[in-house]
Amino acid sequence: MKILVTGGAGFIGSNYIQYVLKKYPEDEIVNLDALTYAGNLENLKDVESNPRYTFVHGDIMDGILVNDLMKDIDAVVNFAAESHVDKSILDSSAFVRTNINGTLILLEAAKNNGCKRFHHVSTDEVFGSLEKGDPAFNEKTLYDPRSPYSASKASSDHLVRSYYHTHNLAITISNCSNNYGPYQFPEKIIPLFITNILEGKKIPVYGTGENIRDWIHVLDHCRAVDTILRKGKVGETYCVGGDAEKTNLEITNKVLELMGSDKNMIEYVEDRKGHDKRYAVDFSKIKSELDWEPEVSFEDGIKETVEWYKDNQEWLANIKNGKYQEYNQKHQNDKHV
Repeated sequence: MKILVTGGAGFIGSNYIQYVLKKYPEDEIVNLDALTYAGNLENLKDVESNPRYTFVHGDIMDGILVNDLMKDIDAVVNFAAESHVDKSILDSSAFVRTNINGTLILLEAAKNNGCKRFHHVSTDEVFGSLEKGDPAFNEKTLYDPRSPYSASKASSDHLVRSYYHTHNLAITISNCSNNYGPYQFPEKIIPLFITNILEGKKIPVYGTGENIRDWIHVLDHCRAVDTILRKGKVGETYCVGGDAEKTNLEITNKVLELMGSDKNMIEYVEDRKGHDKRYAVDFSKIKSELDWEPEVSFEDGIKETVEWYKDNQEWLANIKNGKYQEYNQKHQNDKHV
């Protein structure tokens, strides 16, 4: 297959590109990324000279470019999204622009060019918040987004589904729990905590730290997306989880333990506005229908993740000092279609 990956210079997208190029020696990848602040071409150093990989610097809002790229594409995997909840609370406009309008432009181009498969990567946050003891989210859970970020992703899910019903576009959707692993931008909780400890800074914990999230290693998520793209039933949604519900305080203490630090490093801060209490994902559908389940235990995955960040402090430093942007600028026109 020739796959258009949008947002492929980000955390999950770059891991997915590396996964596909390694697993499928006949597949080709075109990576379309606008290189906003979280896009980092250093994530893809290992594949940038691969003849089966092409990077295109561009915005999914550029309808002419998107239509051009779609002409000889077999499948689309849409990772492109603004995804930081705190930023969506401060300014929602970029989230509406990219997550809703950008998805619409991709769908139109896919429809008009006879794209064989369109996979949309979404989040479990579209389902809202759970109380302790509530059953986990599944594919039939009603949408109840609580932040501008999750509302924009919910809207994009509905648009994608509408193109299946209205235009017979061969779509699938995945709603995944919290990812962690290599190449995650250090604004998110796990790399933020690791980075702060490396720099001798306090680690900020919202409220009392009792909010619960289900965690999945990014490579398990990549396997799930790949499985859905190749084997999933057209028009269907699949919930993807890691079977690892943890409170934020449990995550905090685990990172402190693995970094050899103590609880004196914790700084409790004012809780996030509208902070969802708990997410949990029932992935029984993708397990029973597509034979997928997470392979990386949280214990193993978090150890590997901490070690990766400790071993890649130059990568972290380049983000902190902005040098990754210089790398992006230097390499963004190396290949172009």
